[in-house]
Amino acid sequence: MSALAPALQAFFTDRLIGQRAASPNTIAAYKVTFRLLLGFAVQRTGKAPGTLDIAELDAPLVAAFLNHLERDRHNSVATRNNRLAAIHSLFGYLALQHPEHAGSIQRVLAIPPKRAEHNLVTYLTEPEVDALLAACDQSTWTSRRDHAMLALTIQTGLRISELAALTRQDVTLTVGANVHTLGKGRKERRTPLVPSTKAILKAWLTHHPGAPDDPLFPTITRRRLSRDAIERRLAHHLALASESCPSIETKHVTMHTLRHTAAMRLLIAGNDITVIALWLGHEQVATTNIYLHADMTQKQEAIDRTRPLAAKPGRYRPPDAILTFLEGL
Repeated sequence: MSALAPALQAFFTDRLIGQRAASPNTIAAYKVTFRLLLGFAVQRTGKAPGTLDIAELDAPLVAAFLNHLERDRHNSVATRNNRLAAIHSLFGYLALQHPEHAGSIQRVLAIPPKRAEHNLVTYLTEPEVDALLAACDQSTWTSRRDHAMLALTIQTGLRISELAALTRQDVTLTVGANVHTLGKGRKERRTPLVPSTKAILKAWLTHHPGAPDDPLFPTITRRRLSRDAIERRLAHHLALASESCPSIETKHVTMHTLRHTAAMRLLIAGNDITVIALWLGHEQVATTNIYLHADMTQKQEAIDRTRPLAAKPGRYRPPDAILTFLEGL
């Protein structure tokens, strides 16, 4: 066995779990990254994963792997950069443990993240929200669960990982109704519930009793819903909702879109961006500023407050023949 295999194991057990107390989501994301990287290296070198050496995971191979993610696996730039961040974390650890490979390690650490376009966030309008919730057939157990789950997400803006991890005891429906979550970065927060969401959750818990530590939104077999299962249930109801609200078909909607929807509803209602950052569990307000760019209402209000220009409309006339030619191209 080469030095890479025990170093990779120590990176997970000692650095991520022992020293950093990384979350299960971080561990899972890093695990996928290195499974993909080792699989790619095996195809390139023809060696078994356990026999690969640190020097063989050099900068050209890592760069080719990143290109493979975008070109062959059709990953986004954001996903590519997340994979690179995991690789940088490993190689930062290797730099301390194996200084004999310092040159090769530094060249990998020098690979920069790729700049990505920052598109406007996609969110659902109020008619689209109503159509989505109305698409949940209240006559079935599964759809009643989905209705409560989607209504909670749209109002609170929980991440899909936070939603899947909820238990019955995380919901308080007495005075000061709220939902308790342990979110990204192990940040604990309580999100208030409005009366309509409180009533929906109260009906769900009343008609489907269980133990305090049972999942809030279980499967039929009382197990915890997976992230993929939640996305599939959303896609099912979106297909039904698009029949009465065709505008839904023009949008790529995921559970994270419902999180964006919650933020935009708070912004349009006049809440300060710092309050929205606390609501969503953002560590930095700059992360929440994306919603300011998406809010056309505030932009229109800014235009309405602006004094119109005194310039008169006219047509540009080039003063020269060659300029006229260029203008006509």
